[in-house]
Amino acid sequence: MSEEVKSAEELACLRHSASHILAQAVKRLYPQAKLAIGPAIENGFYYDIDLNISITPEVLISLEQEMKKIVSENLKIERFVLSRREAVELMTQRKEPYKLELIRDLPEDAELSFYKQGEFVDLCAGPHVNYTKKVKAFKLTQCTGAYWRGDSKNKMLQRIYGTAFFRQADLEAYLQFVEEAKKRDHNKLGRELELFTTSELIGQGLPILLPKGARIIQTLQRFVEDTEQQRGWQLTKTPYMAKSDLYKVSGHWDHYRDGMFVIGDPEKDDEVMALRPMTCPFQYQAYLNRNRSYRDLPLRYNETSTLFRNEDSGEMHGLIRVRQFTISEGHLMCTPEQLEAEFKSCLELTAYMLKTLGLYEDVSYRFSQWDPKNREKYIGTPEQWAEAQGAMQRILDHLQIPYTVGIGEAAFYGPKLDIQIRNVHGKEDTLITIQIDQMLAEKFGMEYVDRDGSKKNPYIIHRTSIGCYERTLALLIEKYAGAFPTWLAPVQVKILPISEKMMDYADSVYRVLSERGLRCELDDRNEKIGYKIREAQLEKVPYMLILGEKEQESGTVSVRSRKEGDRGSLTMEAFWEEIQQKIQNKTID
Repeated sequence: MSEEVKSAEELACLRHSASHILAQAVKRLYPQAKLAIGPAIENGFYYDIDLNISITPEVLISLEQEMKKIVSENLKIERFVLSRREAVELMTQRKEPYKLELIRDLPEDAELSFYKQGEFVDLCAGPHVNYTKKVKAFKLTQCTGAYWRGDSKNKMLQRIYGTAFFRQADLEAYLQFVEEAKKRDHNKLGRELELFTTSELIGQGLPILLPKGARIIQTLQRFVEDTEQQRGWQLTKTPYMAKSDLYKVSGHWDHYRDGMFVIGDPEKDDEVMALRPMTCPFQYQAYLNRNRSYRDLPLRYNETSTLFRNEDSGEMHGLIRVRQFTISEGHLMCTPEQLEAEFKSCLELTAYMLKTLGLYEDVSYRFSQWDPKNREKYIGTPEQWAEAQGAMQRILDHLQIPYTVGIGEAAFYGPKLDIQIRNVHGKEDTLITIQIDQMLAEKFGMEYVDRDGSKKNPYIIHRTSIGCYERTLALLIEKYAGAFPTWLAPVQVKILPISEKMMDYADSVYRVLSERGLRCELDDRNEKIGYKIREAQLEKVPYMLILGEKEQESGTVSVRSRKEGDRGSLTMEAFWEEIQQKIQNKTID
């Protein structure tokens, strides 16, 4: 066993033990609390509890103090085994309904392991450290809501999060990292910079893009659509909704209905509609508009698609996971011989996008496959899945893409390459997907006439090029801490006249630069110039043009850069050329 793997396992064991010490502290201070589960997780641990009081920051402090007492008592942690019947008796005696539910899900002849430390006993598979004193460097971090067993139909419990390390220095370094992450958190920073907001009247997972955020999204969309056009993609515009008949053909009605917003009652209404959760079945109708020949392939359709998915309320977060979002979606129909080259071109497109945005070094790749033990989740036969996954594996290996395998992460109709990225808190999300599908073409009757005159179903590649725009914006906020590259910045130049005497000159500078396409703002308030500069810096504007009598007389601008500070005076043309170059080259400054 490598030291790295051993260390990770030992750290997980330490954190698991910390979760038990937390549970013991809860039971000491609140004997009426009911315990659910308390595992170690990637950055720490948590414990779900059912308690009739709210876990406030003050309560967390008291729990942490009690945990320190338990650690100082140096209680021995001992494992013992009970039969299922004995386990039921023990947890009934201790009035732990959630533990009883877990036990009763197990076979009659199961043997269950428990761990004891002092007066505290918990159902657990382990492992744990052997004495509580070994858990020294720990911190409780927050409390959130969590449904029992992750099901919104069950009771909402309180989930207490914490973390633990072997050394105090490692704990302090982690807590410092968390504080820095909070400063960059898009949900906080995006609101402070007035990029987006939310409204309880509108609902969860439905963010409102404010003018600055909308301008960034518009810039991204224009960039994506222009790039895709240059690479042979044809733009479509399809409806936001369709009859349930369409989704029944594609399989979404049977495999994805819980994630859809349905309009009408399937039990009563003759015509039931649903908002689209993805664009593929709509773009297939464009393919079916006329008969196709092998000469038409590859056929590449792209669309800036607004989609709707009925996410659980507990899953939604800022711009990362929402119920309505816009995506750079595309579907490519090709022959088997064209599949690898077209897959590679899709991958090259995503790499270009990610490099341009400065996100390329932050991603990893996951080859998402079906789970043959859970066949009801998928359409198609094992032979079709073997063919599709075999084709994707050959392509990935030939292109030397470094990937991990995710069993059960495939779409219901085919395997996919998920391009993963971590947010500022370390949580991994999918940003971009490229999927191979050989099943839906047959379902929709999509055919082409091959060279020998026979009719065949095309392979389909589902892909995004930049992913979900809202999620991408969230990642960019966090990547740049709100200080976007000049080409993306919602306000690229702030014009700051020193006094009212320079207002006419400032207005003329504003009009010239705006007419040339720069996103400018003129700060014409009767405020001191130092105040105006500080505000522009807080707004993270790339350039400030400070205009006084000297600049007015010479027809120049005094340039202050977000990155370099005071740059001195430049002519308007010199400044224009410099900033235009950065925008055209999409420089990451």
